[in-house]
Amino acid sequence: MRFKFKAAMLIAVTTFLLTSCSNEKGTSAVDMDAVKKEIQAMEDAYAAAEKAKDAEKVAAYYSDDAIGYGRNRAPEVGKTAIKESLAKRLAADTTGNYNVYKVVDLFAEGDMVVEIGSWTEMSPAGTEVDKGHYMSYFQKRDGKYVCVRDMSVSSNPVKP
Repeated sequence: MRFKFKAAMLIAVTTFLLTSCSNEKGTSAVDMDAVKKEIQAMEDAYAAAEKAKDAEKVAAYYSDDAIGYGRNRAPEVGKTAIKESLAKRLAADTTGNYNVYKVVDLFAEGDMVVEIGSWTEMSPAGTEVDKGHYMSYFQKRDGKYVCVRDMSVSSNPVKP
C-alpha cells in the first residue's frame, strides 16, 4: 500500500510539473517569419503614405488610443492627434526627403509584438540625410496589428 501511495504521488507531482511548464493560455507558438513580414509590410506602407504626404494612410498604422513619442516634440496622444500633427509636418516639408524603415528585431507573444527598427531619411537624390532607430509596440485587434505606442530617436548629433 505504501508503494501505491508513493507511485500515485510521483505521478501526481510529475503531471503537475509537466502541466505547469506548458503554455498557460493554450496559444500556439508565434510564427516570427510571418509576423516580421506583416510588420515590415506595415512599415513599407507607412513610408509610402508618408512620401505621398497622405496623413490619413499613415495614421492607419495606429490604434485609436496610440501614443507617439517623436523626436523634438511632446507626446501625441490618440490617433487623431497623431494624424493632425503628422499632416502639419507633411504639409510644411518642402525638402522632398523620404524615410525608409527596416525591422531590426521583433519580440512577440500572443497578440503583442514589440519591434525595434531603423529608419533612414533620404534626399530625393538618394543620399542619406539622417538616420535613427525606433521602437513600436503592436497589439492585434480585429485580426490585424496596430501600433499602440511608438518612439523614435536620431542617431546623429543635434546640429547647432
